[in-house]
Amino acid sequence: MTGSIARDHGTPPQSDRAEFADRLLRSSEILSYDPVQKVDWETPLDTSYHGTSPEWSTLYGTSYWQEMTPEQQRELTRQEAASVASTGIWFEMILQQMVLRDFYAKDPTDPAFQWALTEIADECRHSIMFARGAAKLRAPAYRPTRLVVELGRVFKTVAFGEAAYAAILVAEEVLDVMQRDWMRDERVVPFVRTVNNIHVVEESRHMKFAREETKTRLAGAGRLRRQITAVVVAGASYFIVTSMWNRKVYENAGLDPKRAIREAKANEHHKSMLRSSCAGLMEFLNSAGLLTKASQWFYKRANLI
Repeated sequence: MTGSIARDHGTPPQSDRAEFADRLLRSSEILSYDPVQKVDWETPLDTSYHGTSPEWSTLYGTSYWQEMTPEQQRELTRQEAASVASTGIWFEMILQQMVLRDFYAKDPTDPAFQWALTEIADECRHSIMFARGAAKLRAPAYRPTRLVVELGRVFKTVAFGEAAYAAILVAEEVLDVMQRDWMRDERVVPFVRTVNNIHVVEESRHMKFAREETKTRLAGAGRLRRQITAVVVAGASYFIVTSMWNRKVYENAGLDPKRAIREAKANEHHKSMLRSSCAGLMEFLNSAGLLTKASQWFYKRANLI
């Protein structure tokens, strides 16, 4: 599909890439967090708080939301927060494997190599943090469907180069916009706000690296390669985004799942929130030649454009 990483003529001059990676390493040394110490895991869950900003709930703005009690609304957002976190864990495990494979047997003295391991270490901490957070929210283990799990297994095995890094970027960008809202919202339970803040700060470096890797590996790529990469990335993005809100959250929040799923599917407010959150991402993909007519079909299906 796309060219071999080892032969990729889009890789920037070693000195430029090393300098960029070195800046990320220095930033990581200065501003990183240990969730075990930073997050308040001991205080019991206060159910008077939401799990996400209510406006980000899949049912916000629907007639069903208006009929729900405040307690049901808060419980739904807590279950939805856990579902998003669980999907984040699933994709972070895919991300770690793709990055490890990319840097396998490469020069360990290269700052880019060291940054890759730093990013993987960040993701390990984030996944544990999300897992503990979901448990504290009293949520079960939400997982993507079996089909999506198996597609992810294939994707993490075969995706490389710009396809891997652009997919990483999409997952991180969508989550980043939501979490920036949640971490500032005093209606959200304090420990979740801390979790979101940690993730936003540390993921900002990951997104910078993913953007740079996507752009440089596409440099000099022909039209066919860009067309194929665009569809691969868009397909991966569709399954990532549509897996964020598990259908089981409604039943676990004490709602009628059939009605909730029906109204969530038709919820124009939530679709609008997703589209607005992805404006900057779509601008980047377009500038990289990855927002093609074929790829737009997937993004529209996922309500990202």
